[in-house]
Amino acid sequence: MKERTCYFDNAKFILMVFVVFGHIIRTYINENELIYAIYSTIYTFHMPAFILVSGFFAKGFNKPGYIKKLTKKLILPYLIFQVVYTVYYYFLFDRSTFQIEPFNPNWALWFLLSLFFWNLMLFIYTKFKPATGLLIAVAIALGIGYVDSVSNFLSLSRTFVFFPFFLAGYHLKKEFFERLTSFKSRIIALVPFVILFICFYYFITVDSQWMLGSKPYSEMEGTASVISMFKRLGMFGLNAIMIISFMALVPRGQYFFTRWGTQTLYVYLLHGFFVRTFRFTGLKEYFTTVESYLLLAGIALLLTIILSSQFVASITQPFIELKWKNAKKMLHEWKYYAYFYKEKFSKIVND
Repeated sequence: MKERTCYFDNAKFILMVFVVFGHIIRTYINENELIYAIYSTIYTFHMPAFILVSGFFAKGFNKPGYIKKLTKKLILPYLIFQVVYTVYYYFLFDRSTFQIEPFNPNWALWFLLSLFFWNLMLFIYTKFKPATGLLIAVAIALGIGYVDSVSNFLSLSRTFVFFPFFLAGYHLKKEFFERLTSFKSRIIALVPFVILFICFYYFITVDSQWMLGSKPYSEMEGTASVISMFKRLGMFGLNAIMIISFMALVPRGQYFFTRWGTQTLYVYLLHGFFVRTFRFTGLKEYFTTVESYLLLAGIALLLTIILSSQFVASITQPFIELKWKNAKKMLHEWKYYAYFYKEKFSKIVND
């Protein structure tokens, strides 16, 4: 696609708010039923929907220079932040040894690695008819859970488990999303959210590992069985319903937050420093009531807005995307405004 649309930028920004909020409240899911229900509901759709949208924008994967550009955009930041997060964890957790593990993604960095692999996998899967390719991808995602050696290493488990959503996004047309956003569809889309939240709050308890797709069946259940495969298939079905429901609710117009949807990479890479500090320091002890949980939602929104701002992008772009041009421009603007306000302040003082 030659031009971005407001609809997808809106979706990316809203999903990123859910990502940040979900990571913040993770520490409370075993202590509060309300938080568990909110967290579980969010995790049924936020990353699968993000992956589906990423697949939709991968239609140019076979163009010359696309993979080279993707490598610079994903692999370089991955390697850089593997080192940065390792140093950060070394001091945060007061570890006795310092060890960089380039093949085991730190925390949320798995997405960069998997996104790179998903694009490469399109070279194979686009040779099949869409339905055939999707069936193969789902079959592999179900079967990979029986391979105990496929786990966090190179994010292989998540790569195979979530690839069907990426492939589905690649094959979907823009018209599909246009049909989703009718008034009637939006009203209907609210129903799965309400029902699922009530189920998680009153009736159902699901191990969050099933939603993460990062572990083999044996680690989640003790012993893998035939039922394990059907549990994952059921989760896929739930994911699909929730993705469609969410995408139906995304506003289509241009709003004040639309432009922030173009900067989600910065939020994804940087919010971990704040979330991990929050989790493993005494800060979390100050949030113990329903009112404070609402405050956490506001903090997640504010953090997403700040980290997706052009100001933060200009500062961090040299380190994330190795682009120095915008940083130099921003530095020049800072010098200009610093000089301007200095002169203005001096004039006021002298007068």
